[in-house]
Amino acid sequence: MSREYDLVLFGATGFTGALTAEYLARHAPTGLRWALAGRNRSKLEAVRERIGADVPLLHADATDPASLADVAAATRVVITTVGPYLQHGEPLVAACAAAGTDYVDLTGEPEFVDLMYLAHHETAERTGARIVHACGFDSIPHDLGAMHAVQQLAASGPVRVRGVVRAEAMFSGGTFHSAMGAFAGARRSSAVHRERRSAEPRPEGRRSRAVAGKPHRDPELGYWLLPLPTIDPMVVARSGAALASYGPDFRYSHFAGMKHLTSAVGATGLVAGMFATAQVPPLRRFALSRVKQGDGPDERRRARSWFTVDFVAEGDGRTVRTRVSGGDPGYDETAKMLAESALCLALDDNPSTAGQVTTAQAMGENLLARLVAAGIRFEVR
Repeated sequence: MSREYDLVLFGATGFTGALTAEYLARHAPTGLRWALAGRNRSKLEAVRERIGADVPLLHADATDPASLADVAAATRVVITTVGPYLQHGEPLVAACAAAGTDYVDLTGEPEFVDLMYLAHHETAERTGARIVHACGFDSIPHDLGAMHAVQQLAASGPVRVRGVVRAEAMFSGGTFHSAMGAFAGARRSSAVHRERRSAEPRPEGRRSRAVAGKPHRDPELGYWLLPLPTIDPMVVARSGAALASYGPDFRYSHFAGMKHLTSAVGATGLVAGMFATAQVPPLRRFALSRVKQGDGPDERRRARSWFTVDFVAEGDGRTVRTRVSGGDPGYDETAKMLAESALCLALDDNPSTAGQVTTAQAMGENLLARLVAAGIRFEVR
């Protein structure tokens, strides 16, 4: 409480940042001390007027470490929507780690997350900062969904979980730019991941792994499954390593689910085409120039969007099916998840953690309860 603010939102002038500001204006509890931060005051003033909240405006610039240090020192929690994070994210992580300030973002960039662990995890552990990446659709439905499935199974022995994602939505230009960047830097990202694995301690007497599955038809769910090369299985596996409740041997596989084989083949071709394009700099620059960052679909289009993540958990000779579901994943629900994560860190009595931690590890049941109250469904099927 010695800090001036409970929460500061950095990046409110972007599309998802503005939705996050709107959510906070509607749902922040009375007395919450929060502010908006960015480099363009006139744009911040426009957002403040749009959301109808009389909150302070702070100067912060991703290229000005001193301004970020000032913001981090003034608040208990920072939310940032300023990406791609591999290009713009590290100075704020560094500032929060040094100041002992909790941090949440919505990155889905594995290389960025691994680099931040290598560079700032130890500092954050020392200062007590909780650095929580991937607090949007990447990776909260998958991380907390797997945690929920493991709880329902309640096995004492090895546990196998697969998560199957389905969605009808338009994803953002920022997501496309981040994905192309990840594809272009796949070799470099693999090297960074290996470096992290060498530096990161393993749980004693237990194992937790993300296991790449193969394309197949799931007899339990009735979908054609395609392995998803996203950050989500890495996050789930780290939660499994951190939490003994996941059992002595936890494995997680992550898929996209398709009703028809032709859709699965088409999706495979699309991802392969994006990967190939990302490897050729002129083609990559052309593709990126065609998709603008910072824009998104209108409210009517978002209202028609939805997502589901089905989980099949197996252990002790039993099988449990659960589901996480909600509305528009790329924008509305991401803004909700990001804001509730920050509110959870600022206001709730969470487990004692520090350093770079996952949502399940840092907030677990508290965040799940917040999301259920906010309209995201966690069900046993």
